[in-house]
Amino acid sequence: MAKKGRQVQWYRTPIEPELLRTLSQRSDVRGLMQAVGYLGLYAATAGLSLYGVGRWHPAAVAGMVFLHGTVAAFMINGVHELGHRTVFRTTWLNRGFERVLAFLGWINHEMFNLSHARHHAYTLHPPDDLEVVLPIRLMARQFVLRGVVNWPSARWVMQQTWAKARGRFEGEWELTILPPDRPEKRRPVVRWARTLLAGHGLIVAASVTLALTTGWRGWWLVPVLVTLGPFYGNWLFWLCNNTQHIGLMDNVPDFRLNCRTFLVNPVVGFLYWRMNYHTEHHMYPTVPCYRLAKLHRAVRHDLPPCPRGIVACWREILGILRKQEADPSYQHRAPLPESSPARTGGLVPSPGGG
Repeated sequence: MAKKGRQVQWYRTPIEPELLRTLSQRSDVRGLMQAVGYLGLYAATAGLSLYGVGRWHPAAVAGMVFLHGTVAAFMINGVHELGHRTVFRTTWLNRGFERVLAFLGWINHEMFNLSHARHHAYTLHPPDDLEVVLPIRLMARQFVLRGVVNWPSARWVMQQTWAKARGRFEGEWELTILPPDRPEKRRPVVRWARTLLAGHGLIVAASVTLALTTGWRGWWLVPVLVTLGPFYGNWLFWLCNNTQHIGLMDNVPDFRLNCRTFLVNPVVGFLYWRMNYHTEHHMYPTVPCYRLAKLHRAVRHDLPPCPRGIVACWREILGILRKQEADPSYQHRAPLPESSPARTGGLVPSPGGG
């Protein structure tokens, strides 16, 4: 049986129940603007890359392909939001777009959703949450290696997908969320892994066949754009996604101390599916991504200072990492407002899902 974690009594900034109900309303129109808009950018960069073959200088085509990878890297954030079932009011739209993004991003959403549910319930409380474990160590060469061509991620994803397609589950975390005595949980994971392998294998085979039979060089680029798209140009995703918990505190029942919010421009926020509002998302995960800015305005009086922009955010993070390098036991305690009950240890739970 899956291990049952301890009950965490989370502090959440109190907000009016009526406001929470309003903010938690899902909208098919807003959902389509986000999901179709994101996939539209993905399709536009892919289409322009193919259009440029034989028309543009190879360096210009390579630049557009790299931009396509920058967009494709954020597939996981879309799968994450759709997995919360908050993007669309209509269930089949959530599920349908989730599968499309999961396929394009080489993401096993069936497994991710099980892992992420525990991450929300037990955020940074090991061993109940092993999706994210502190301390997180980052080095400059990781940014270079993973931000340009993310070969380590590609290799890991292919290995994991092949293992799951064969029904192999290993390691403490996998066996916690997918225990051997729950085959009904494992079957969807295995089926989707096989779908990924078969689907992308078909794309590669069809592209090679068409390239050889038609002579158009653009067909060789299709697998690079679709099958390999998530594994290059990851620099912006790396800078955004690694901000969420790094350097903060574990084993504390306060999302303001183990999650980080920072402010970004609308373009980056759109690509990132507004996960820069990460503290707010953990406090009230029923709120759709496109309403997180309003939630932020409702609770910001109770939050630590929020860095403005990626540069300011990483300046703060690098300062914390230098302290952790000197003292491995150091964890940054974000400064809380004077009026916060958490300053004196009086954590007051408020309504909201975990």
